Amino acid sequence: MTSLRGLLVTASAVLLSPLAYADFTASPSEAEAIAKEAYLYGFPVVEMYKTLYAQAVKADGPDYKAPFNKVGNTARVFTPKDTAFVTPNSDTPYSFVWLDLRSEPQILTMPAIEKNRYYSAQMIDLYTHNFDYLGTRTTGNEGGDFLVAGPGWKGSTPAGIAKTLKSEGDIVYVLIRTQLFDEKDLANVKKIQQGYAVQPLSSYLKKSAPAAAPDINWPQPQAGMSETPALFRYLDFVLGFAQPVASEKALFERFSKIGVGPGEKFDEGKLSADQLAALQRGIDAGKAEFAEFKKTKIDTHQVESGDFFGTREHLKNNYLYRYVGANVGIFGNSSAEASYIGYFTDAKGSPVNAAQKTYTLHFNKGELPPAQAFWSLTMYDGKTKLLVDNPINRYLINSRMLDQLQMDPDGGLTLYVQHESPGKNKESNWLPAPNGPFYSVLRIYMPTAKFSEGQWKLPMLFPAAK
Repeated sequence: MTSLRGLLVTASAVLLSPLAYADFTASPSEAEAIAKEAYLYGFPVVEMYKTLYAQAVKADGPDYKAPFNKVGNTARVFTPKDTAFVTPNSDTPYSFVWLDLRSEPQILTMPAIEKNRYYSAQMIDLYTHNFDYLGTRTTGNEGGDFLVAGPGWKGSTPAGIAKTLKSEGDIVYVLIRTQLFDEKDLANVKKIQQGYAVQPLSSYLKKSAPAAAPDINWPQPQAGMSETPALFRYLDFVLGFAQPVASEKALFERFSKIGVGPGEKFDEGKLSADQLAALQRGIDAGKAEFAEFKKTKIDTHQVESGDFFGTREHLKNNYLYRYVGANVGIFGNSSAEASYIGYFTDAKGSPVNAAQKTYTLHFNKGELPPAQAFWSLTMYDGKTKLLVDNPINRYLINSRMLDQLQMDPDGGLTLYVQHESPGKNKESNWLPAPNGPFYSVLRIYMPTAKFSEGQWKLPMLFPAAK
């Protein structure tokens, strides 16, 4: 017979058991399926949070740019030492702005610049949607003052404001790109960057400021947070600043069964080993789906970068596509602003590896990438997804370098993509690769109709044995 004391001990153990976690009601098989879905949904959000923390919160960190509602300028192009986000471009020095719109809108000022220079302000919400743009393509190079408001603002656009931009969430990432022509042009870019500015609406109107929003206790990122069930804890936190839309109601009813969603407080520390294992299986299934999609659709160029980046309306709540964008090149531009073509495989369909082969990329005469602004081909390490350190400090070849490149006798252009130098007579056309797996990205800024209508044929990377 069980003693009264034994019953009390048993009851206490049940109350303290991870199985008693009230926010986790799914069975193991159900939890696995939900976790896969929630992982694909939440990965971009959590990856964005990692960038937010590094650039706007951790003031003593190497990737810190500026506090909220201030502009942080990087008056240089990216190098292998920059690690805040993967697959960065190195054509356009960046300016970074993290807007906190909880108490009131913010006014973003774009300076007027010369007509032949490209610049853009990419407006990104916490889901990684590009919800709007300012700059050359959309508002021109004349500059102006622009109002950025969160979902709760009900005011009218003041006089002097060129455009009002509304975000789904209370935090917005503004990623500003300013075209750099060459190293001698850096002083001009710095001057333009000094013209980017942010101020509260109350300051712009010369009125008293509203009550300040409460301070935020930002959770410090941890190793593996995007690859384990810990992701769901960070996702719950970020969703507090960007409530899901009506079209996601049913989605979050499912997510709530594992403690994920706005108002939820997922805690992996309260789960049993079986529950954690089910969630991890779901995450791994999501990764496997991406790997298969990349192999069959991305590497074969059956889908374009423009499918993965854009507004919510453009993406149509396709969470796999949003995940792909965040995984292969987070904060990529919408297709009208720039198109990205990834070279992950060669012309024979094999993964590219500069430790095993050398490669050439040939453009026929008159068939250079069709860009209204400019184009570039940038090299990345296949393992780190970062720029590649090399002896000539060249991370890309772009259209501004054409007068320095050696053209073929027939007027075409051949680029040499390999680890070792192709020789002094060809080094002007050399894009250095790591001694191992790599990928390169062809960016076409403001692509012409020739590209968007499919009239331009993409050249392939042709391999040769070393």
